[in-house]
Amino acid sequence: MRLRLGHAVHDLTQRALVMGIVNRTPDSFYDRGATFALDASLARVEELVAAGADIIDVGGVKAGPGPEVTVGEELDRVVPALEAIRARFEVALSVDTWRAEVAREAFRAGAVVGNDISGFADPDYLAVAAAAGATVVATHIRLAPRVRDPDPHYEDLLGSVRDFLLDRAARAEAAGIGPDRVVLDAGLDLGKTAEQSLTLLRASAELADLGYPLLLSASNKSFLGATLGLELDERGPASLAAAALGVALGCRILRVHDVTGTRQVRDALAALSEAA
Repeated sequence: MRLRLGHAVHDLTQRALVMGIVNRTPDSFYDRGATFALDASLARVEELVAAGADIIDVGGVKAGPGPEVTVGEELDRVVPALEAIRARFEVALSVDTWRAEVAREAFRAGAVVGNDISGFADPDYLAVAAAAGATVVATHIRLAPRVRDPDPHYEDLLGSVRDFLLDRAARAEAAGIGPDRVVLDAGLDLGKTAEQSLTLLRASAELADLGYPLLLSASNKSFLGATLGLELDERGPASLAAAALGVALGCRILRVHDVTGTRQVRDALAALSEAA
């Protein structure tokens, strides 16, 4: 399996990529705004790159409910950060946005991935990504970003997620985005209970078999806390365990806060796989 990020092509047969998270938001569920200021976000990027991140994912609006963030505000948060990162570091850049207008400017600023948790709800998103030669992440969500979904129900959870992701991948390819530029994400915690998120994590092998690189975004998420009774600052080991299980079941991009620990997990599993 190969993934194209800009002009680079990555062989994902044995080794997953590690995507480090940078939140330029004042209300991130994880860091509570610790990397909102531009200087703080760049310092965080420096740490993630030094730790060996393959991709840096920059977001300007949190996924959950919160105060309205206009397009202009999101652009002000995301674009200067991407420009500064591109000027200082040799690392692939991703923009975490569901807005086509923000994605367009982010691609101009150096991003090569559009990480869209809305499942391409903006009708212009895929055309913008195709014109930029960008890779896209198709994420399953039951409702929409920023919308509370406290009691989600599915007749067939895995079937619904699988069909949704295949549909979004087909839309991306129809828009002119090659299959080596399409990534799938089951969307853990996005319109799922803790039990549903665990079910999808266990089903990663079936989703990986759809033929596209599978991204796992489980780091410090609520389903880990609910399942194990862990506060936010206690979920590090559980996040690494989820990453290990995900890689073993075929996930090939790991979106995480702890790049150092995740790289060690990734490298250990890759060594075992190559030895076998």
